[in-house]
Amino acid sequence: MTPDLSPNSSILVIGAGTWGCSTALHLARRGYKNVKVLDPHPVPSPIAAGNDINKIMEHKEVKSPNPDAQSIAFATCTRAALNGWKTDPIFQPYFHESGFIVSGHTSALIEHIKTEEVDQSEGDWVALETAEDFRQTMPPGVLTGSFPGWKGWISRVGAGWIHARKAMVSAYNEAQSLGVNFVTGSPQGKAQSLIYGNGDVVGVQTADGQKHSANYTILAAGASSDRLLDFKKQLRPTAWTLSHIQMTPEEVKNYRNLPVLFNIAKGFFMEPDEEKHELKICDEHPGYCNFVADPDHQGEKRSIPFAKQQIPLEAEARARDFLRDTMPHLADRPFSFARICWDADTVDRAFLIDRHPEYASLVVAVGGSGNGAMQMPTIGGFIADALEGKLQNELKDVVRWRPEIAIDRDWKSTQNRFGGPDKLMDFQDVKNDQWTHIGRGS
Repeated sequence: MTPDLSPNSSILVIGAGTWGCSTALHLARRGYKNVKVLDPHPVPSPIAAGNDINKIMEHKEVKSPNPDAQSIAFATCTRAALNGWKTDPIFQPYFHESGFIVSGHTSALIEHIKTEEVDQSEGDWVALETAEDFRQTMPPGVLTGSFPGWKGWISRVGAGWIHARKAMVSAYNEAQSLGVNFVTGSPQGKAQSLIYGNGDVVGVQTADGQKHSANYTILAAGASSDRLLDFKKQLRPTAWTLSHIQMTPEEVKNYRNLPVLFNIAKGFFMEPDEEKHELKICDEHPGYCNFVADPDHQGEKRSIPFAKQQIPLEAEARARDFLRDTMPHLADRPFSFARICWDADTVDRAFLIDRHPEYASLVVAVGGSGNGAMQMPTIGGFIADALEGKLQNELKDVVRWRPEIAIDRDWKSTQNRFGGPDKLMDFQDVKNDQWTHIGRGS
């Protein structure tokens, strides 16, 4: 029998990343007094996708007159998140509503954006037809490139960027102040295995041998989640690549309050970090996996995450190609930092937030699928709703446990992403001498 849920119920959250910290905060705000969070790293974790100087925040209302359920669900989530970024004092300081440019450089990409991304009948979208149009969106000297073949659209409302790391730390600090117990660092915070009893999940054993019992367990460990539970092929750990360029204080002043510039097949950048004065560039591609024989699944090849503060040389080349189109004055400047960044893709790229069908005390809260960080202010509320059995209908059916759609999963699917070689890549194909050697990492 599942224990009754009450303010005194013991609740264990596995993962203190973006979704774990948000969940802990929302549970504490709802009056739950016995919440514990486990993570193998102190907050902010060096491997958490949300440990980043900036992430895109973009809310799009559904475009189609007959929208599908997934579009409605995603719009519901991002609408709530945008309101949270604007009004919640824990998150509001870290949202910069500086605008968003979506663009492409081939006729096929531009047509895709026109039909799938931009509704020119709503909002404040303005077309960018020429290189000069792009340059006019930012102060003189920022966009110096020729933008060969590029076309795009800019929106100044409801979009921009978030300082993901600071927001995550803010949620963590507030959750702690409300009584949440964070157990971090290895081995004491490293979840080794779920503990089962009477046909249910009754807690977690950590790497130090300690058993943490709980009335309810919430698995929110991002790309590492499927190391603890069989997700029936519903999750694919997938990584992206990012790099930083050191800017001068004078450059940082000129690059302040810029709109995000995103080419759906080349990459994106946002304004420099105000503390370290580093400009982040991401090359765009369908992602990398790390396919190795998994001893926990009879030697089946699965994508298993690993941490690395370097990127493949091919990713560096792609980032510099993006810079040559947009900011050629920076294209040859050395990178000051780089790393791979892991997330977990579901088959349909909808989130997976549900009570487990076999273990009534277990809630899964995973599958950010590249869109998880922007949800930080409110995703924990939806996860708490799932725990309480009151997740709203427009979300419930879309984010449910759904292994039936993963039975014949193509692990190498691009998942409708563009860029790079237009195929999913495998870190196993990147030789040891084909990685960058940037000073701060290994």
